[in-house]
Amino acid sequence: MPNGILIKNAQMVNEGLVQEGDLLIRDGRIERCDRDITAPSGVEVIDARGRYLLPGMIDDQVHFREPGLTHKGDIGSESRAAVAGALPVSWKCPIPLRPP
Repeated sequence: MPNGILIKNAQMVNEGLVQEGDLLIRDGRIERCDRDITAPSGVEVIDARGRYLLPGMIDDQVHFREPGLTHKGDIGSESRAAVAGALPVSWKCPIPLRPP
């Protein structure tokens, strides 16, 4: 089992900028972000040349179906779906049960 992951040569998108660089992840956390990181021993290296590395995304079209439509999904099921899809942030879009 690798002792972390080093993503090399990625087009990193952050705060409106795109810059090529490397990202080192250890123990499930970002340890370092820099232009040229030398791979530590035992770390899996992924060459991301020509690919984009994005920060956590925000889903602004989440429908938690509460109140009233929980047979389609609820806060728990839709939150688990967001985590499974690697979306750290979502916000609720209310769906009226009847026209105003």
